[in-house]
Amino acid sequence: MSPNLLALIASYIYVFGILIISEVLHRWPGLSLNLTRKFVHVGVGMWAFGTVLLFQDWRWAVIPPLTFIVINYISYRQDVFKAMEARDKRNLGTVYFPISFAAIIALCWAKPAVVVGGLMPMVWGDALAAIVGERWGRHQYHLFGYSKSWEGTATMFVVSFVSVLLTLLFFGLPATTSLFVALIVAAVATVVEGLSMWGIDNLTVPLLSAVVLWFLL
Repeated sequence: MSPNLLALIASYIYVFGILIISEVLHRWPGLSLNLTRKFVHVGVGMWAFGTVLLFQDWRWAVIPPLTFIVINYISYRQDVFKAMEARDKRNLGTVYFPISFAAIIALCWAKPAVVVGGLMPMVWGDALAAIVGERWGRHQYHLFGYSKSWEGTATMFVVSFVSVLLTLLFFGLPATTSLFVALIVAAVATVVEGLSMWGIDNLTVPLLSAVVLWFLL
């Protein structure tokens, strides 16, 4: 069996495993829908590492996210995976994320650090920002009819910076370069996330983060 086929099988086992666990957690007393959604968000997003480490050809690597564009849209329409669906049906974030994942793989495959690093602000920064904002956000600001908190925005910046920094270091980039680049990416991702509504940040944040990384690395 070819390495790419094995990686493809591993991708589906991993992602469906995350979805099954999330459905179990969704039924756990006291756990909010937001928490189970972010568990899926982080769990699936971290497969970016598995993607660049296991696949040898981007044409194989792009198959899982393309598949989940369709699967996630069906779930969005039919509530198949309730643990990851937003209550606000204007939010198509679960569909947008695999679109951005697939686009980054196809366009940036030559630079693995860009593929993974471009996704990290969305995977970790946005996920923890939402949790912090929901639980501890006391200082609100309003954009386009949506309320956000400065606590959540600060979390987005800090966590994006740390996650991108660790990713770049993991791929062997010098510490000084990694610090500078992570700072720029975190700033861009935070501004873009603040201006993006209805789940569109699942497209804008990863894609623009990847663009910044591509030109800086």
